Amino acid sequence: MSQLLELAHRLDDAARHARAVPQIDPDGALSLADAYAIQSASIQRRVAHGERRVGVKMGFTSRAKMLQMGIDDVIWGRLSSGMQVEEGAAVKFSRFVHPRVEPELAFVLKKPLASDVTAAEALAAVEAVAPALEIIDSRFHDFKFSLPDVIADNASSSGFVIGAWSDPKKDFGNLGLVMSIEGRVVQVGSTAAILGHPLRSLVAAARLSAAAGEPLQAGWVVMAGGATPAEWIKPGQYISIEMQRLGTAGFHVEE
Repeated sequence: MSQLLELAHRLDDAARHARAVPQIDPDGALSLADAYAIQSASIQRRVAHGERRVGVKMGFTSRAKMLQMGIDDVIWGRLSSGMQVEEGAAVKFSRFVHPRVEPELAFVLKKPLASDVTAAEALAAVEAVAPALEIIDSRFHDFKFSLPDVIADNASSSGFVIGAWSDPKKDFGNLGLVMSIEGRVVQVGSTAAILGHPLRSLVAAARLSAAAGEPLQAGWVVMAGGATPAEWIKPGQYISIEMQRLGTAGFHVEE
């Protein structure tokens, strides 16, 4: 087994069994290409175990986060069917190592998207948009990781919840949103925080996934990226998002 494949198995096992593991790249030896190869192999393993690819998620979609991480582009991860949590349902806290949640906008596509598309072409491929929540969970000990660590660990993506779908002809470029935990407002923001407009995130998703040989497909979900900082979650909580004109989404966290 190659080193990259061994690391993919290690991270996939950590995710499936909710076990923290040491950093895989403490010395900065992995390239970003290596990290994405590890991520890809990890998701292929999940598919081999019976899950389906259902889309992609975008990360570092704020300029401040890019500057903080010293990069000039977004990162992305892969979504599988085992990651989806039904809206209003409960998810066990034991599924995660140290989970956080962030509010997002989700797209679902009605046709494939090639690599280099304009915002107008990207919008024409959108079937619907919805308020969404992403559960992110680094699998590394003490929450210590490098950029290649994060990418290899599927960009920390662990679960997602999507509300009711709405017509994408509604303007979603600057929608106010509130994320609450147990009815208490913890974050207030706007979809404009996602690269200035969420469509830019979809354009980037088309470019990056196609470059990896996995162009966006009809029926796939694209999680556009966090619109506010993430919040830690705990057992017994109910987490929700309310998005202007698009509605709500939420989930419970069980012991």
